[in-house]
Amino acid sequence: MLKKTTFTIYAIVILVMAMATFIEKTHGTPYVLSNIYGSWWFTALWAVLAILAIIYIIRRKLRKVSALLLHFSFIIILAGALLTHLTAWQGYVHLRKGEQPTKMCMVEHGESSEMKELPFSIALDRFNIRYHNGTEAAADYESHFTITTSEGVKEQGFVSMNNIYSAEGIRLYQSGYDDDMEGTTLALNSDPWGIPVTYTGYGLLFLSMLLVLIDPKGQFRQLIRKASVATALLLMVPLQSQALTTFSEEQADEFGQLCINYNDRICPVQTFALDFTRKLYGKSSYKGYTAEQVLCGFIFHREEWNKEPIVRIKSGEVRHALNLPEYTSVASLFDEQGYRLGTYIQQFYMGNNDKLHEEVMKVDDKIMLVMQLSRGNLLKLFPFQGRWYSPNDSLPDQVESDRKTYFRSALPLLGTLVRNGQTADANEMLQKMAKYQQTFGADDLPSPTRLKAEHIYNSIPFAKILFMVCLTFALLSLFSWAWVKKVSLAVLGLSFLSLTFCLALRWIISGYIPMSNGYETMILMAWMIMLASLLVYRKFHIILTFGLLLSGFLLLVSHLGQMDPKITHLMPVLSSPLLSIHVCCVMMAYGLFSITFACSIYALIVKRKADEMHLLSLLFLFPAEFLLTAGIFIGAIWANVSWGRYWGWDPKEVWALVTMLIYALPMHSRSIAWLRKPTHYHLFMVFAFLAVLITYFGVNFFLGGLHSYA
Repeated sequence: MLKKTTFTIYAIVILVMAMATFIEKTHGTPYVLSNIYGSWWFTALWAVLAILAIIYIIRRKLRKVSALLLHFSFIIILAGALLTHLTAWQGYVHLRKGEQPTKMCMVEHGESSEMKELPFSIALDRFNIRYHNGTEAAADYESHFTITTSEGVKEQGFVSMNNIYSAEGIRLYQSGYDDDMEGTTLALNSDPWGIPVTYTGYGLLFLSMLLVLIDPKGQFRQLIRKASVATALLLMVPLQSQALTTFSEEQADEFGQLCINYNDRICPVQTFALDFTRKLYGKSSYKGYTAEQVLCGFIFHREEWNKEPIVRIKSGEVRHALNLPEYTSVASLFDEQGYRLGTYIQQFYMGNNDKLHEEVMKVDDKIMLVMQLSRGNLLKLFPFQGRWYSPNDSLPDQVESDRKTYFRSALPLLGTLVRNGQTADANEMLQKMAKYQQTFGADDLPSPTRLKAEHIYNSIPFAKILFMVCLTFALLSLFSWAWVKKVSLAVLGLSFLSLTFCLALRWIISGYIPMSNGYETMILMAWMIMLASLLVYRKFHIILTFGLLLSGFLLLVSHLGQMDPKITHLMPVLSSPLLSIHVCCVMMAYGLFSITFACSIYALIVKRKADEMHLLSLLFLFPAEFLLTAGIFIGAIWANVSWGRYWGWDPKEVWALVTMLIYALPMHSRSIAWLRKPTHYHLFMVFAFLAVLITYFGVNFFLGGLHSYA
């Protein structure tokens, strides 16, 4: 009876949290924070669950130190969360230069509430934004202030993203700033009891998970002994069509070697050209013309290229409404009445946000990109005193008249030289532009290594090639021919090395570990699945098919444009080593969970393999669950450092916790009779994977929240 009651409460907790994320979508965050997560009955549910679990453990007479410590750590974490719920408070204070506020605004359930006296006096000295070199992309937000404590002691304080300041037991965080840069908003958090208890629980949790994995008498080591696991480019040739006027491939390539301020990042023009062409056409080349040639065509031969059917309209509904083919021209969207999309755009902004109007807006984005390029607004090629300017930008008074003339005339002159066939003069002009950038923008330019890495990365469509290769050989590996197995294994190894090279290039280009957005995490997950498959292949040959199939699927999804492959600067709050560890742990867990899913699908189809797949699945389940758990709580530490609270009930946080709790059940299969049978276990693991899909895709594309960027 005790066991049944414990698991019933456990299931109710999971169900309540899952349903709360959907309620939040319709009723808003303050509603669920107040009526669900912050309610007395939700706290009582967790308390009852903890008490029942303690009683159950005592009755079972659990003696393994690692298992006892693991379960005890969760009790400590829950106790810390309860202390935070009962004793902590949050607020914020708005500071302006020359003013000294005496009150702070309290925050409850995500909303501002009453005003209270500040426990100290604080005055803003200055606020500034630190930018990445040569761009307007913020690298950090910094507030400098003076605090006078209750004892009359003056202290100089400083906060920025991921850099907090403590005064009289209260922690201050950078939260916002005024547009005129004369004011800042600091978040305040006081949690003297909850944080130390919670962090103690985290420490015990990390230690106990390690002990479970290395315990010679533990379940995981027994699985390893039973399994005896041992460790174990396609050239795209375009069709040529020389009907359009543009730069030669050599001259366009030279133009692509220049640098540009694009997406608030100094990068090669080649990168901008690729994004421009893919945005319009859906591919990185057009009729045999390289992306650089396409870009040069629209810059220097605008009228001709505006008539070219290069704009792809994906939506059949839009094509039907406008009577247009799948590929149309910029010019075809303008007639005697004006811009053919204008009426739909106006309706969209008036509130008509149905599917048709949303798809029209996507087409409009492409046309506006061409319009901005034709005005020269996007061509920020000319550095001056730490800023990069386009030919049409308003230039500072400090810019000399000769330099202004150069900014305005360089590109038109280059176009004239190319049109007149003055190849030598055009090449000399390009060399002078490159020399100007090196002379006046040297501090902003990426290093030669980063530029070389970006050119290599741009020239190889890693995701496209690898998804085709992996999926093809995943199907071939199903055949029992020995040579097919050997070739497929070699393909998996080469794919792993290629993807490693891809990730290394992105790391070099961006300067941070590539796991900051959906595209990068999908690539990283594919890489981890390949690695795990190679490690266990010698014992479980079927993992070869799983590894190729799952990694190929992930690469296919990333290639299909569901995620944005562009490389940008990290938001200041994301520039933390804790974030990298957090994301890495979670992505590794998702990758391993996907392998357990594949094991179960295979076992349910090929029933005679159910026992073998059960063993293989359990072998991946333990590290997957522990990596997810570690990732969740490392993320909580990062959130506490960055935001002032270690748990905010964000939908991604909630679903990660739901996933962790669901996958904890098969780890207790010795106590759950139904899960001991391999077929039942595999059925459970198939449905459990839905939680991973909701956590990763559902939150990103439907539920939203603070984590929807990844």
